[in-house]
Amino acid sequence: MRKSLTGVLSLAVLIGTVGATGASAGAATAAEPAAKQSSGAALGTEASTEDIKDRILAIPGMSLIEEKPYAGYRYFVLNYTQPVDHRRPSKGTFQQRITVLHKDVSRPTVFSTSGYNVSTTPSRSEPTQIIDGNQVSLEYRFFTPSRPAPADWSKLDIWQAASDQHRVFTALKKIYGKKWLATGGSKGGMTATYFERFYPKDMDGVVAYVAPNDVNNDEDSAYDRFFRNVGTKECRDKLAGVQREALIRRAPLQKKYKEQAAANGWTFNTIGSLDRAYEATVMDYVWAFWQYSLVADCVDIPADAKKATDDDIWNSVDSISGFSAYADQGLETYTPYYYQAGTQLGSPDIKQPWLGNLSRYGYQPPRNFVPRSIPMKFDRHAMRDIDSWVKHNARRMMYVNGENDPWSAEPFRLGRGAKDSAVYTVPGGNHGARVSGLPEAERAKATADILRWAGVAPAAVENDPAKAKPLAKFDTRLDQRNGEVERDEATLRP
Repeated sequence: MRKSLTGVLSLAVLIGTVGATGASAGAATAAEPAAKQSSGAALGTEASTEDIKDRILAIPGMSLIEEKPYAGYRYFVLNYTQPVDHRRPSKGTFQQRITVLHKDVSRPTVFSTSGYNVSTTPSRSEPTQIIDGNQVSLEYRFFTPSRPAPADWSKLDIWQAASDQHRVFTALKKIYGKKWLATGGSKGGMTATYFERFYPKDMDGVVAYVAPNDVNNDEDSAYDRFFRNVGTKECRDKLAGVQREALIRRAPLQKKYKEQAAANGWTFNTIGSLDRAYEATVMDYVWAFWQYSLVADCVDIPADAKKATDDDIWNSVDSISGFSAYADQGLETYTPYYYQAGTQLGSPDIKQPWLGNLSRYGYQPPRNFVPRSIPMKFDRHAMRDIDSWVKHNARRMMYVNGENDPWSAEPFRLGRGAKDSAVYTVPGGNHGARVSGLPEAERAKATADILRWAGVAPAAVENDPAKAKPLAKFDTRLDQRNGEVERDEATLRP
């Protein structure tokens, strides 16, 4: 595992190398020098409504794509010039998309990552609501439009991505000088963890949600145990029945699939065939249900799959797994994830014995979902390094998992070396597990820790953590509730 290069690359040299010349067409780049900023802004108090944009755009390499209004905030969609290779910054740059939800420079800031594309619609992570702070969100390198051209895929690894975050933090810390927390859900939680591992001095705390930790890619028995016991037997049997029927009725349902593919222009060159894509979707069905749904949602599953119509089986699988997921058009957006799963992150492989010999291909590996023109080689040491570091070095790190979330079957665990850190599990929780879903005492303790790490815990909370509550009111437009999961077409991804 590569070590952090903090201190090796001079920020001054790097900024000079990666100027704003690569900004996308039409982007407005700052021309106002930092010297023109008001003294009040420099001291950390809020300046005029125009000053914060000027200060952000005064950062070399930062350019504005769009500003969107939202009550109580300023919201900026930005590009930031990054080196393709942080070890050799002179070898080219690319534009990485960033959003800033600005509240006040006197407030702490949350650095939020999804590990995928960044949304350009204003939203808050749970820690941002809890601390009533600013939020910086970053698009993961190689997700479009944040992809170098030409794309050297060997530069897509967890250290390079962590170094992207480090540069963004270093640049914005000069404006947002209060404490910073890193957060993210799923692959975003993994991303926050890797950032902490490689740059442990940057953040004042980490809150990682439903973050998988596939230490040994060849040993996935934890997932098999999970599916033997998750939820209720009645629900497991209903799901298994639909999945079996979908494979038994392969011929008539694939006829429908071909019609859908023709109507939507789907092709299957990457995975190799419509048959492989069909089975991959069906094989995801049980996993996808528990990832996105709750036990109460079992009522929507056909009760007797053998007596269900072909349309009933199709509609159930399509609504949960999504038959467009493994078409070229569904895979293309997520090529960077599958590349990382097949080179560093690892991927689950479950047996699903209830299917007998109905499967032709089993759980297909990430290599099948990445164009063959992109070379891949798996690094067996990457996740072992991360796992060991978290166990022995975690400081102010919090993991929140969902009891019924498959991705939580292989979680991060803390060892004796961890300090001021915790792992929580939301009872009955899925892939949308949040601190707000924890039992009352744990919810208060976790909330108090987040407030304390951010330096904004009220005196009453310092004296009694049981009194801890989010500082900002819940906003239905900005915030997600416990259990809410952002769906996308492909399912077997964290």
